[in-house]
Amino acid sequence: MKIHDKLNNVKKVGIAGHVRPDGDCVGSCMGLYNYMIDNYKDIETHIYMEDPGDKFNYIANIADIEEEVKDTDFDLFIILDVSEKARIGIALEAFDNAKDTLCIDHHVSNIGMAKENIIVPDASSASEVLYDLLEEDKITKNTAEALYTGIIHDSGVFKYSSTSEHTMNIAGKLITYGFNFQSIIDDGFYSKSYIQNQILGRALLESILFLNGRCIFSALSRQNMDFYGVTQKELGGIVEQLRLTKGVECAIFIYEIGELEYKVSIRSNNIIDCNLVVSHFGGGGHIRAAGCTMKGTAHDVINNLAEKIEEQFLQVEKDV
Repeated sequence: MKIHDKLNNVKKVGIAGHVRPDGDCVGSCMGLYNYMIDNYKDIETHIYMEDPGDKFNYIANIADIEEEVKDTDFDLFIILDVSEKARIGIALEAFDNAKDTLCIDHHVSNIGMAKENIIVPDASSASEVLYDLLEEDKITKNTAEALYTGIIHDSGVFKYSSTSEHTMNIAGKLITYGFNFQSIIDDGFYSKSYIQNQILGRALLESILFLNGRCIFSALSRQNMDFYGVTQKELGGIVEQLRLTKGVECAIFIYEIGELEYKVSIRSNNIIDCNLVVSHFGGGGHIRAAGCTMKGTAHDVINNLAEKIEEQFLQVEKDV
């Protein structure tokens, strides 16, 4: 199937990603939006998302993102990189009321929520899945730059296990469009503000090894975040840095989002199925990267996660 096949007699299209959009969410949604406005000028197209932050301002037409949904009469509504319906956020009502819906995703935890679902769990990113649905001769520089952004963010600059030959082939084709792919990587992964370096240092300094040094965690309270003047947008990369700790298989980073409520990010290297861990707490994601929201004290959250992680370690040892 190609996106073109869904556009017969369609006059109005809505596009949305998930709450707290990350690089793949922004890249896939903006990639599709740019593709639509470049090639289907007769179709009214809207894109809805929370403000993704200034670091994605290089993506063409990103200022077109609407943070409020005023219309609900869409012929087709497309969601990208959304693993569960509740995560559609501000666009949920419009999605529910649309005449036709399409979900494009790569989360193994996605059981399908649209009238048509294209879910490829082995893909590096929703942006990779989307690329295969586009007609190559209609891809412009603006679309290519957005898709490349999504792929490098969710593949960890081609380091994660979900990176495949197909991923690399797509990335190779995309960079031929002439955008500055080096700056996308540098600015998206390595360049950090002074405050980001401070909060990363705080998180690393207060990190704790557990389960015989095979796991590591760090937690930030609301008080910590207020002290440094940061929001969740400045916390990217912390769990990845924790994962790189020598001898560690699994890393957990949590930060307080409400009274006795924490956002959890978990990453692993070779053994732990992160999606399986967070699925016990209503979360989801991928085998090596997943997340959820949990209630309780920081110690409650870590202890509950540690129990599920230890079960996997014991099962591996038993199988050996």
